[in-house]
Amino acid sequence: MFIAQETYGAVKRVAVNPPRWRNSAIFVAAAAAQVAAGAGHAQDFPSKTVRIVASEAGGSGDFVSRLVAQGLTSAFGQQVVVDNRGGGVVAGDVVAKSPPDGYTLLLYGNTLWLLPLMRKQIPYDPYRDFAPVTVAARAVNVLVVHPSLPVKSVKELIALARARPGDLNFSSAAPGTMNHLASELFKSMAKIDIVRVSYRGSASALTAVMSGEVQMMFAAAAPARPHVQSGRVKALAVSTATRSPSYPDLPTVAEAGLPGFEAVSVHGIFVPVKTPESLVARLNQEIVRILQRPESRERLAGIGAEPVGGTPAQLAATIKDEVARMGRIIREAGIQER
Repeated sequence: MFIAQETYGAVKRVAVNPPRWRNSAIFVAAAAAQVAAGAGHAQDFPSKTVRIVASEAGGSGDFVSRLVAQGLTSAFGQQVVVDNRGGGVVAGDVVAKSPPDGYTLLLYGNTLWLLPLMRKQIPYDPYRDFAPVTVAARAVNVLVVHPSLPVKSVKELIALARARPGDLNFSSAAPGTMNHLASELFKSMAKIDIVRVSYRGSASALTAVMSGEVQMMFAAAAPARPHVQSGRVKALAVSTATRSPSYPDLPTVAEAGLPGFEAVSVHGIFVPVKTPESLVARLNQEIVRILQRPESRERLAGIGAEPVGGTPAQLAATIKDEVARMGRIIREAGIQER
């Protein structure tokens, strides 16, 4: 039986030393070693309820965590519950302070490892406090513009922005969210001057594009789809490195004019550091098996996401790459989250 628990709370923020980003190579190597050394299964695991700490209820991270929890409940013969927390700082702090025994997992997105670059006081270190298990899924973003904008492609949008510096606006949710970072990356790589307009959430940011209040946005694939189909917004490209099943007819931003562009919402799974390697290997094996099921791909497609799976080392490498790419953008744009 699958039971979902929702827990809300606050955490006391304490100052810590800045994350040791220079140690990311060690993080990748350690993750690779975990898989090699953890080939043997922990036969007596689990003997009690397993908890997945995730984002607030209702979001894509919550959906992915429940899919994984359901699969693990069946595989383990033990209850796997979802513990919803109201923010990356809270969720990260809870798991960082949990016993490294395999019974507490963290499923969270890019904010987990990017937030320390945007805020000085974080009660966890993404390298020092967590051991990677696998990339669970990635969520596609789609570049949409208002229909009145006289462009039909990424190249035409870039040309228009260069011809009208400071005249075009893009919408986003809170500072540091993926729709914000994707737009800042686009702005930097295209060498254009476009102006950010901030909204309370991604839904209101998308509504602003539909109304013509702003001209463009990197929107989550699933919420944008009905508005693309109705013609209320015009889709130009997807933000993934390769074409997405969510929008099979759309080119990627990279192939449409900005080679090397990629900005996706990644959902990674972690356990507290020092969790036995055999338990990390067991969790990785079971979760990857769940993600590879056709029904998992179908369910994730409904929210504009794609299952990934893979080794702990691959998750570590994904984080290392994104911290390098988005870290530069965060510094250039002076992005800070309070």
